[in-house]
Amino acid sequence: MHKLKEKTTQTNGYQLHFIPNKKFKTVHFVVKFKTVLSEDNVTERALFPYILRQGTINYPSEQALQRKLDELYGATLSLDVAKKGNHHIFSVRIAVPNEKFIPHESTLIEEAIQLLQEVIFQPLTEGQSFTEAIFQREKQTLEKKIQSIVDNKIQYANVRLIDEMFKSERYRLHVHGYIEDLKTLTAQQLYEQYKNMLHNDQIDIYVLGDFDSVDMQEKISAIFPPLEKTSRDLPTVSEENINVTKINEVIERQSIQQAKLHLGYRTNCTYSDDYYPALQVFNGLFGSFPMSKLFMNVREKHSLAYYASSQLDSYKGVLFVFSGIDHKDYAKAREIIEEQMTAMKDGDFSNDDIEEAKKMLVNQILETLDHPQGIIELLYQQAIANYQRSPEQLIEKINAVTKDDIVHVAQQIEQDTVFLLTEEDGDHS
Repeated sequence: MHKLKEKTTQTNGYQLHFIPNKKFKTVHFVVKFKTVLSEDNVTERALFPYILRQGTINYPSEQALQRKLDELYGATLSLDVAKKGNHHIFSVRIAVPNEKFIPHESTLIEEAIQLLQEVIFQPLTEGQSFTEAIFQREKQTLEKKIQSIVDNKIQYANVRLIDEMFKSERYRLHVHGYIEDLKTLTAQQLYEQYKNMLHNDQIDIYVLGDFDSVDMQEKISAIFPPLEKTSRDLPTVSEENINVTKINEVIERQSIQQAKLHLGYRTNCTYSDDYYPALQVFNGLFGSFPMSKLFMNVREKHSLAYYASSQLDSYKGVLFVFSGIDHKDYAKAREIIEEQMTAMKDGDFSNDDIEEAKKMLVNQILETLDHPQGIIELLYQQAIANYQRSPEQLIEKINAVTKDDIVHVAQQIEQDTVFLLTEEDGDHS
């Protein structure tokens, strides 16, 4: 495996991350804005990808912006938001062919950095406000996106599980915001939140490709405006210590064909914990792979689920179980899902099972390392958690996980909430 090298430096208020890599013929730039999740701005921040994609001062429409990307030999631009634990992340990405491989081309990288800077710092505005027509149009686009989550019953059930499980915690907040907040939001308020992001977010810039780090740092420093603060370490968000005294059961009824049974567990283990690699192996055995207990027992053996899997949020320390079932099978499906967790706590799995899960986990990581964006996302995990663990170290730790380690993490896991989305009539006791 090619060992990743990451050089990190602070310049003009930005945290720069250079990842030299001769494998790719493109250069990838990713700018990450990180702040603490807050109901005061989560909806506004969810709008930023839609608004900033509509053009800049020099390229005053989405079409003009796309023409410029085409001129840069088909460069690509993408913007999105994500929730990682208690943080809200806004990302802007540009990928451009490396000028080293294009005859008589010497300014391509510089132009890409300039365009990236313009998208972030020079969006279309009207005075101290975003352009009203664009604002109104993109507000509708985001509203449709939020509505599409409500219409997708698997996504909806997961959102509702999070609503119920984290009622008093930041993590309850929806990454795409809320329709009711959109209704009262103005273009001026959105612009204020945009300026707030530029002034206060922790900003990490990742560059991956075949380049000279010193030259790249000079280019970025010359083009990106210096920020007011040279250090933007966000206040530490302490994880709320929730003691589970009683499992919360929520049943919601709608006119649907297939019931959704989603369960939430607190793992009491996060990315920065020593037992994190063991938790990953646990999840592979429990529900994230086709050979896992959930898939083999709930779906295949008992035919109680159309799908059954588990997923970790390692920054928050939670585990989710997703399953689609017949309405009448709620009690039995829940019982068998919970039996799989008990089996994991009891160490009811073989060394061969462990080795297979490890292999699949390592292959997942290696596949991720075959893609530039995957590499950047893996490395950004360290910035989010404020904890250094390289992909190579993670693979080494996964391979060293023992059965005792897996049983240890399993026994720390506490069931918190059961959410059932089911038909309007029927008995689900």
